[in-house]
Amino acid sequence: MEKKKVAIPLVCHGHSRPVVDLFYSPVTPDGYFLISASKDTNPMLRNGETGDWIGTFQGHKGAVWSCCLDRNALRAASASADFSAWSLRRLAGDSPRCSIVITIKVWDALTGDELHSFEHKHIVRACAFSEDTHLLLTGGMEKTLRVYDINRPDAAPRELDKSPGSVRTAAWLHSDQTILSSCTDMGGVRLWDVRTGKIVQTLETKASITSAEVSQDGRFITTADGSSVKFWDANHFGLVKSYDMPCNVESASLEPKSGSKFVAGGEDLWVHVFDFFTGEEIACNKGHHGPVHCVRFAPGGESYASGSEDGTIRIWQLSPVNADDDEAANANGKANAAVNEVTTKLEGGFHIPKEGQAGG
Repeated sequence: MEKKKVAIPLVCHGHSRPVVDLFYSPVTPDGYFLISASKDTNPMLRNGETGDWIGTFQGHKGAVWSCCLDRNALRAASASADFSAWSLRRLAGDSPRCSIVITIKVWDALTGDELHSFEHKHIVRACAFSEDTHLLLTGGMEKTLRVYDINRPDAAPRELDKSPGSVRTAAWLHSDQTILSSCTDMGGVRLWDVRTGKIVQTLETKASITSAEVSQDGRFITTADGSSVKFWDANHFGLVKSYDMPCNVESASLEPKSGSKFVAGGEDLWVHVFDFFTGEEIACNKGHHGPVHCVRFAPGGESYASGSEDGTIRIWQLSPVNADDDEAANANGKANAAVNEVTTKLEGGFHIPKEGQAGG
């Protein structure tokens, strides 16, 4: 009899409140990285392959709703309910290290030098670096999309035409010539011409979009709108595929290499894996103790991460292991996690929590 295959995730602790956004960097000379946003106000950076905690950014005064890394993983940004967006920078070297810009105080985590921050008049829900890494896009409850020049942080941002609703998601495509956004209180994905600052196309959906992702090769836009996951042609904007989901989903992500699978997570606490071509469910991963708010594939497609209401991040391998290996894998994982946690706290260039505070 064929042994049952089970998914054994790497469980990443550290956040004390729900994890609401995840973002993987592309592969860099130092590997690839995973940044997470949480309602506990403290974004965290991890090794994207192992889940090992690298550092915690402290300084936001409100829930952090969105986070991102630039293509070189040298900068990160986070958007918060304290009406601000951070700009953060990871310094090159043998060990990943970071300097950060935050609300009220602005500093370099290694030297203590003050840098800069971007203030808003209302809750910021979305942020995204341009492909060339020079621009930072933000949006939120002000119903305004802003573009900041990272090389001129003191310059006033460029503002696009007023969004028809509060901005929920935002991303770049077409080599930074187009911006896509969705709204909290209405359906559809809006595509903006960066040159004119105006909406040129709307991808119609019945419900509001809670997750929008541009595929690594720039061919597809993946959206989750509660009852369904849709895939759109990112160049011609036609609907390619639409699949009804077994539960209300908040987030979906397309496997970046072959594009043959996608993952989705939502209110049933499970992470579902589907065949892109047929919509058939391939796997259902259980382990979270609260609704799944965000899912994202690693840049190589070998694994994917999920963030939940339970405050944990789980990293799942796309190819499950034999059920007989379950107990051994868990034991080895706990042992390795303990060793890696000590190592990263000694070598990392981030804030080291005081005794009694959550670290990683």
